[in-house]
Amino acid sequence: MTASDPATGVTGRRDRSGEGRRRSRPRLGLRTRVTAAFALGALGLALLLSLLTYTLSSTYLLRQREASALRQAFVNARFIQAGLRAADPDVPELLGDLETPATSESLLERRGERFASNPVEVGYDDLPDGLRDRVAGGTAARQRFRLAGSPRLAVGVPLPAVQASYYEVFSLAELDRTLRVLTGSLAAGAVVTVLLGVALGRWVSGQAVRPLTDAGRAARSISHGRLDTRLDPDPDPDLRVLSVAFNDMVDALEQRIERDARFASDVSHELRSPLTTLTTAVELLHARRAELPAPAAESVDLLRVEVERFQRMVLDLLEISRMDAGEAELALEEVRPEELVRQAVRAAAADPPDGPPQEVAVDDQVAGLVVQADKRRLVRVVANLVDNAERHGGGLAGVSLIRAGDHIRILVDDAGPGVPEAYRRRIFERFSRAPAAAGARRDGGGVGLGLALAAEHVHLHGGEIWVEDRPGGGARFVVELPAAPR
Repeated sequence: MTASDPATGVTGRRDRSGEGRRRSRPRLGLRTRVTAAFALGALGLALLLSLLTYTLSSTYLLRQREASALRQAFVNARFIQAGLRAADPDVPELLGDLETPATSESLLERRGERFASNPVEVGYDDLPDGLRDRVAGGTAARQRFRLAGSPRLAVGVPLPAVQASYYEVFSLAELDRTLRVLTGSLAAGAVVTVLLGVALGRWVSGQAVRPLTDAGRAARSISHGRLDTRLDPDPDPDLRVLSVAFNDMVDALEQRIERDARFASDVSHELRSPLTTLTTAVELLHARRAELPAPAAESVDLLRVEVERFQRMVLDLLEISRMDAGEAELALEEVRPEELVRQAVRAAAADPPDGPPQEVAVDDQVAGLVVQADKRRLVRVVANLVDNAERHGGGLAGVSLIRAGDHIRILVDDAGPGVPEAYRRRIFERFSRAPAAAGARRDGGGVGLGLALAAEHVHLHGGEIWVEDRPGGGARFVVELPAAPR
């Protein structure tokens, strides 16, 4: 894709691949990134601590439970072995005499016979095969398994002296419930830790970004013309550098603006006297134009036009200088908007004196309306917009006055090519002009003060001014003013 610089007319190739990728991945704000970092850090720390706590706690509790079960199983195994050495022992009675908790069951295998203290709860066939094989081989063993969805611990003790094997099965349901409670507590603690991390990250990021936020507000205030805005020195020595540097920059900017404004004001004042003399001399020559040769008469006409243009520029500079100095005040009086707009259009429109005047379309809701406004400034606003349409917009296409809620709007349409979107804000800046199509300008153009001055007058009334597309082609300048100016 090619792009042309409107200022230089140079056409170049724009690389959109990297730019497109950057635009497709919008970055999160600084506070969001810091908060997310704190949240992730808190989450990682919470998960690590929870995992360590759960691992250590579960291992410790399980070992304690297994050690207790082993002690009990060996004690009961010795008791069974002693009982089986008696003549004709009663095995069920021996199993019933064991001192076992309600959460454990005893089983005995002797010479192919199998006995259980509670065969309905746990039977010999419910024991893990691996456990039975090791005990049958003469090795005491233990093994965890699940029976009917409940965790169990089985301990097997071989009794070779009486040709038997003793088993005791312990329920681990209580331990399982304890571990579930521990898991829930650790999960809740992790959630609380993450929330605290988010809150801490939000607070820390707010404290870190606060100087930048204050600097942004101050910069916005300065951009609106309040050059006395300064940042309070931060008590933090690391952040004090920012506030001091910012204030120094604003001081230098204010001094520069004051010097430029003073220079423009002084130059404009100095030009008024010779310009008045020059205007008088030109008017005198123009009054005796008929007595001059044709080439000289044409030169006088050209000189008169340029002197009038120069005089308008000097007056605009003086007006802007007064605004920069804070000396501009509204001289409010009762005016009828329809009469004011018609008067301004008649004074500024480029119609010949004997031709039909430019009609002003007035909304019924505005007809007869009386508002408080500075008549001189509003006449200047409308005159500048009409003059801009005549000189740079292909000719004046229409002027309208409508009501929009608590505001009135003055619409000035032209028949030009319109104003590109990228320049619709810049054209109201001082010494700025939108690019015009070939042949769109009827003269050498202005210096870019007319629209800037119109915007200043509108803002003094508490209104807004903007440009948009006119239905049917061309540009439409809109002035919106409150019925009661601020």
